[in-house]
Amino acid sequence: MNRKKNPGAENPASIPAINNLFANIPANFKEEYFEEILSTEDFFLERIISEGQITPIGTWLCEDTNEWVILLSGSAKIQFKLSGSTLSLHPGDHFTIPAGTYHRVEWTDPNAKTVWLAMHFDSKIKD
Repeated sequence: MNRKKNPGAENPASIPAINNLFANIPANFKEEYFEEILSTEDFFLERIISEGQITPIGTWLCEDTNEWVILLSGSAKIQFKLSGSTLSLHPGDHFTIPAGTYHRVEWTDPNAKTVWLAMHFDSKIKD
């Protein structure tokens, strides 16, 4: 991928604010917590926080877009319908779920905040 650099002067109005992915985590919540971090016409990035929540039994998630996921803290298990396989996830683990793939959150640690980042995008995934 080629990244073009802007040779122009820096715009002081565009200096970004610093945020922290582990800040402002709700103390108690019944359902998974979703927060959009960044979005464009091509993708959106969200923070997801779980603490024992799972996808309801018998329910499968299936996105219209590809979803790249990284687990930042805690632990979780994701199950895939077609293969029946389950991924056990630990901090730093990441993977891509292709659009149209049925999956579910099988387990998240009930004793710790599990923090995820998920990027949803339409682009073709390169091999």
